[in-house]
Amino acid sequence: MKTIFTKGDEFKHDWYVIDASGQTLGRVAAKAASVLRGKNKVNYVPNAFCGDYVVIVNAEKIQVSGNKEEDMLYRHYTGYVGGLRSYSFKKLIERHPTEPLRRTIAGMLPHNRLGRRLIGNLKIYAGAEHPHAAQNPKALEV
Repeated sequence: MKTIFTKGDEFKHDWYVIDASGQTLGRVAAKAASVLRGKNKVNYVPNAFCGDYVVIVNAEKIQVSGNKEEDMLYRHYTGYVGGLRSYSFKKLIERHPTEPLRRTIAGMLPHNRLGRRLIGNLKIYAGAEHPHAAQNPKALEV
């Protein structure tokens, strides 16, 4: 029997929308990363671009459990000497409401050119509205 490999241009890319209000950060990120990779499809290939588009709304209402709101730190290096900046989850979600979710999902994707292409299929919005209604996204439960 011959193994069938599906090429990247043969995949049908669907659109999904996830409502993150009141959801846990890790659970939403794991579900979104799985759909972005295409692991929900029967013809999944780990080295091909076979995933779907994911739209996440209400990113500012995402929750974390325990003391992670104060204890979890996001670090950014500016490139200068002594330029390591650290932000808690609480401060980062006030300044950039979509950034914790984007960083978490990016950490769950491959760290190569495929991962960089997959993160382009992720659209995160702080509010409840998004401009992708023309794509008819399906609701995805977490």
